[in-house]
Amino acid sequence: MNSSLSPSLPAIAESMSQAHARMLSEACSVLRTESAGLQAMIAAMEDSGPDGRTGLGTAFVQVVDRILADNMRVVVTGIGKSGHIGRKIQATLASTGTPAIFVHPAEASHGDLGMLQRGDAVLAISNSGETKEMADIISHTRRFGMLLIAMTSVPGSTLARTADIVLPLPHTPEACPNGLAPTTSSTMQLALGDALAIVLLQRRRFSASDFGIFHPGGRLGPQLRRVSELMHTGDAMPLGPAGMPLRQVIMEITRKAFGCMGVVNANNRLTGLITDRDLRLALEQDLDHTCAVDIMNAKPQTIGPDVLAAEALRIMNDRPRPISSIFVLDGNDHPVGILHLHDLLRAGVA
Repeated sequence: MNSSLSPSLPAIAESMSQAHARMLSEACSVLRTESAGLQAMIAAMEDSGPDGRTGLGTAFVQVVDRILADNMRVVVTGIGKSGHIGRKIQATLASTGTPAIFVHPAEASHGDLGMLQRGDAVLAISNSGETKEMADIISHTRRFGMLLIAMTSVPGSTLARTADIVLPLPHTPEACPNGLAPTTSSTMQLALGDALAIVLLQRRRFSASDFGIFHPGGRLGPQLRRVSELMHTGDAMPLGPAGMPLRQVIMEITRKAFGCMGVVNANNRLTGLITDRDLRLALEQDLDHTCAVDIMNAKPQTIGPDVLAAEALRIMNDRPRPISSIFVLDGNDHPVGILHLHDLLRAGVA
């Protein structure tokens, strides 16, 4: 083999480096183009339009007001890339408190129009506004007086002229070098759908607890469970009075197996906590004449029953010496439960 015809290793490395640099440059160009599209949409959202009525911001507010005022279900429709974006928008709406379904335009023409009901708001997504497959679903909304919302980049399109409210996306270049593949336009559609879902969420005062109801599976669901759902209550709680002898304290901690015991006063208020570590430090003392009050921590860490499980885990770990059990108190400092780290592990929080 003629070595003079083979590229040297440094030359190959330099060539690869240049190729990688070009890749990163091209990727950053895509991100900058799509970012510019989002910036243009923000500007459009803040502009009410030349006549004060047709701007994106004005239309957006109208959509939110109508959906909330009439408690509408949102039917999202679109085809191709707009359809994929529509499915994600529908899923986000449904998971954040706004009833929503996705109906494919082609399937709508073959029976799925029956999924639409009077009183629905139909969000039709089409970049060009000339999607022929939407004709039947659009006609259906006109026939039964449903609110038709158009999300399109062409305000003068057939879809826009037919709609009750138009969400006009600014016309910006696609990130595709051929100007053909939906890239910037689909990013703007997705972002505007997210904005709609989150504004509706905020207006509904949709809380983290509400969010958890719609996300019981996966990792997110357990994170949003409340301490009250996981804690042990009643006789399962290791409790004793301040005057309980140390020998009985040991027996109570051993029986209940939480590694600790809460100390309560005559009014059943938690006044202290004894842990296994406290017991080990006190073993040299008289077991019959040393009382709970003599070795307890008078300022134990506690939580309320409405605290999120994920927050409880943070509290238990965010200490100089992490704790494995924590008492749950009501508003009057009465113990209503106890939570162990194993409860969080079983629930999938930790």
